[in-house]
Amino acid sequence: MTFTLLFWGSILLVAYAYAGYPCALLALARVTTRRVAKMPIRPRVTFIIAAHNEERRLGEKIENTLAQDYPAALLEIIVASDCSTDRTDDIARAYGRRIRLVRTPERRGKEAAQQLAVAAASGEILIFSDVATALLPDAVSTIVANFADPSVGCVSSVDRFVDEDGRVSGEGLYVRYEMWVRTLETRVNSLVGLSGSLFAARPDVCRHWAADRQSDFSTLLNAVECGWRGVLDPDAAGYYRNIADTRRESQRKTRTVVRGIAVLARNVRMLNPFRYGLFAWQLASHKLCRWLVPFAMVGAAVGNAGLASASTVYGAALAAQIVFYAAAVAGASTGAAVLRVPAYLVTSNAAILVAWARFAWGERMTTWTPSDRLSELPHTSVH
Repeated sequence: MTFTLLFWGSILLVAYAYAGYPCALLALARVTTRRVAKMPIRPRVTFIIAAHNEERRLGEKIENTLAQDYPAALLEIIVASDCSTDRTDDIARAYGRRIRLVRTPERRGKEAAQQLAVAAASGEILIFSDVATALLPDAVSTIVANFADPSVGCVSSVDRFVDEDGRVSGEGLYVRYEMWVRTLETRVNSLVGLSGSLFAARPDVCRHWAADRQSDFSTLLNAVECGWRGVLDPDAAGYYRNIADTRRESQRKTRTVVRGIAVLARNVRMLNPFRYGLFAWQLASHKLCRWLVPFAMVGAAVGNAGLASASTVYGAALAAQIVFYAAAVAGASTGAAVLRVPAYLVTSNAAILVAWARFAWGERMTTWTPSDRLSELPHTSVH
């Protein structure tokens, strides 16, 4: 009985996290839809670029931002340097009054640098973007238009991959899946997470971050606390390349989840459906259940091993698991396209498992090393 409960409970959790939750959103979207009342508006905007030792890419990022088709008089650009030790600060200063530089006196992490910029910002809307993310010229005006809707507290972009020639390439299956789930969340109620590469928010939801907490996730939770919601804008895109080293991609995933768990632990009250209603269910489903999947995968394997001799059905299920994990190992080692899905599922959930262990050991991973994206920024002439 113990192995049976372990096996089926684990299988149901994995199925719900990846399929049950989006299917439930899809059903809800047929009953109730919250539209975003976008319209062209021109508030004063502060565009914040967090940087640590980005001398190689910062100039191109600044040029990309200055090329926005938003009125220059209404666009304040701040480079938030996390105590950079290379020429990052000098590059920002070289632009004179067009770029404002703020600098942490010691290296404290991305959020600490962003908080310094938030304190200095004069904009009615704040936009945050990574150095490695390129934007089309209408990105600022597009994302700002969402704030014409008084129910919107923060807005996420969609993620787009580009190839080595700067052309838009096919997004990974997981990215397409994640953007689909976020689209459904926006239709039904609110996003549960924002894209850290490009997001926008009202200043009130950005003034209470803890310096050691993930800014994009914290912003979304703060917006909900203030009575607003987070939405996805499918027309606002951040273009970036895959991380060159897949091992570093796994490390990035671990760091992201450690920091996400820390934010959720600090805001665990928001899992209370009697106070937060539909959003509490969304938060538990999209974040907590997804982060529990690696434990369920282990549970399914252990439970299945204990049941394998009980029937041919369980024996076949165990054989299927063995084939799946073998395919994942082969896919991770060879990069074969046909094995990309099992490889991604196993490596990403292994990274989540490591994240739980590091969180349990007290690590919070506040400082960051910018992702090693291939080559330079992608061209923004792509559509």
